[in-house]
Amino acid sequence: MQDTFDITPQALAETHSAAFHHTRGWTAAEFETLLQSTGVILCGDARGFVIGRVISDEAEIITAATHPEFQRQGRAQNALGAFIHKAQKIGARTVFLEVASDNTAAKCLYKNNKFEISGTRPRYYKRHDGQQIDAQIMHLVLTNAI
Repeated sequence: MQDTFDITPQALAETHSAAFHHTRGWTAAEFETLLQSTGVILCGDARGFVIGRVISDEAEIITAATHPEFQRQGRAQNALGAFIHKAQKIGARTVFLEVASDNTAAKCLYKNNKFEISGTRPRYYKRHDGQQIDAQIMHLVLTNAI
């Protein structure tokens, strides 16, 4: 991995690929395009990050990843907290995300931050081995306190 504090599209792509080794990681070009999009928020760095966007009063977490070398150090929690704070500060009232139903660590992170399951997308994620995994749709209603 490049400089661990780097937040270039290439460094983000390397972390994403390492974190999601069972599926196709995003490319540097995909991260570059995403980061140039209107309303996009990046919280964290290449060791662990959350990327989402705010449109009107809704925020969506598009992707979140922590490089395996830096997991279990609070990076995901810090990046998620920063994202929620920034989204709320610019007017978001609800945060949505999708998470693989078998991603226990991510689901625990979101549940510990008061996200609730609001639906399922059957066979949404496709793994390298051909297995298809449901996505759980989760949401968090934001309060007025920042």
